[in-house]
Amino acid sequence: MRDAPGNFNLLHRTCSLVVLLCFLHISVTVIYYMRNSDLRQTFVQNQQSPQIHRKLAEQRVTTEESPQRLPSVSNVTETERKLETCPDNPPRLVGPLRVEFSDPVTLDLVRSENQALQPGGRFKPTECIAQQKVAIIIPFRHRDEHLKYWLYYLHPILQRQQLDYGIYVINQRPLRLGKGETSACSFSGQSHYASLAASDEWLPYAQYFGGVSSLSKEQYLKINGFPNNYWGWGGEDDDIFNRVSSKGMSISRPDGVIGRCRMIRHDRDKQNDPNPQRFDRIAHTRETMASDGISSLTYNVVNIEKDQLFTKITVDVGKP
Repeated sequence: MRDAPGNFNLLHRTCSLVVLLCFLHISVTVIYYMRNSDLRQTFVQNQQSPQIHRKLAEQRVTTEESPQRLPSVSNVTETERKLETCPDNPPRLVGPLRVEFSDPVTLDLVRSENQALQPGGRFKPTECIAQQKVAIIIPFRHRDEHLKYWLYYLHPILQRQQLDYGIYVINQRPLRLGKGETSACSFSGQSHYASLAASDEWLPYAQYFGGVSSLSKEQYLKINGFPNNYWGWGGEDDDIFNRVSSKGMSISRPDGVIGRCRMIRHDRDKQNDPNPQRFDRIAHTRETMASDGISSLTYNVVNIEKDQLFTKITVDVGKP
């Protein structure tokens, strides 16, 4: 009986050792299992297709980028690029033109050859900024055939000159001026002289100011514009000569090679009788020009039509 406590102690130590060994075995088993699980997951990921890896990489890049991507350098350059001013010498000028009136011209033909026009006969170059902005005003009445040829030849010329321009046909009701009814009122931008181009209708006298003439804006205002008191045919061009001369401006007449125009042959309108008062009007230009001109012009706009080739403005200019 004396050995019982000793046997108990031995049995207790043995049981404790067994429990410790069991705990150690379980711990090692758990650690081993967990390591094998990580290895298996890594192996599976490594076996995925390259496409999935690329997709995951792209997603990571997209997530890391800013929500708004910056535009490419080329787009920024194109957006910020500013047009330069058109050159002094437009590159598409062709020199002297042969103008013929034997072949018929229709407005549809002119429209088909001027697709770059804006409604109302407006145009401006797209490749540069025009140096000049021009309004071409055509006093008009019963000259439809002439207008077709004018539009046919002049639109391409003005576009090659890289102008920002518009064509305005002023249909007068009733007619005020006679001989100059289809002439364009143009401003040359030169301030020290008025220029005059020769035509194949040239009338050789010193005071001749018909055909095609050019005045700057300053000159036009200085002579108070055109007279309003000429009704019927004749005399208005001589009145302009008197106005220019009275203001001390000299007239430049270029030679027949450089300054030349082609006139469309025509008969005077049957209802446009000669002005019997024209000689008296011309004789008194200096006395009347201050009160008769653009400063005294009155009219009422009757209608405005916008064609592809021009803007037609019908005006009532009153009666004599």
